Amino acid sequence: MSFVAKCVEDSMPIWKDCLESQFLTALEHGTLEEACFKGYIVDDSLYLREYAKVFAYGITNSLDMDAIRTFYSFLSFVNEGEGATRVQYLHRYGLTDEEIQSLPQRPQNKAYTDCMIAAAKEGVAEAMMASLPCTLSYGWIFRQLLQRSPGVKDTIYWPLVKDYADESYEEICKKWVDFADKVCDGLPQQRLRHCMDIFRACSQLELHFWEMSSAPRTDLD
Repeated sequence: MSFVAKCVEDSMPIWKDCLESQFLTALEHGTLEEACFKGYIVDDSLYLREYAKVFAYGITNSLDMDAIRTFYSFLSFVNEGEGATRVQYLHRYGLTDEEIQSLPQRPQNKAYTDCMIAAAKEGVAEAMMASLPCTLSYGWIFRQLLQRSPGVKDTIYWPLVKDYADESYEEICKKWVDFADKVCDGLPQQRLRHCMDIFRACSQLELHFWEMSSAPRTDLD
């Protein structure tokens, strides 16, 4: 079993809690209040701004051009691949990326991004372990959600689900996993344990993010 596979196995109980969270359960059945989803999209936008910094630290700490190019490709995907649907939802609610940048991250959101950035400053392996729980859990969660509730295709939330349940996203995740396993290969056991702890901590913070999203923001019109 690869190192990343071990990390996923270790955090899978947390991912299952994410899947059963109030927000995702309501989204799955099309009963999620749009006020909650609007808040989620805003917080997700603010999150992705900080998430991009994780890859910036990955580039800074990289020791060869291959790693730099890989982190750059991850950053490009976050900026472009994950942006289109999110921007469409912002437009649905009369918002733009520029307008929401002055809004604060909610506490659970900020705790998550602060943890990721602190880990990313430590090194390339730590940056990958901080970024992967979000990337991989989204793919797992939305594939599970679609499998058990195909009716989600008939809800306004389908574009979001489709983005992460799609085979192309699964291929992107595989590239991230392959790179993470590569940078973790041969690391001392103590550092590997630390990396797994980062992965688990960020998985837990991912759960807190979903729990946060079950309530609407109070600073949006």
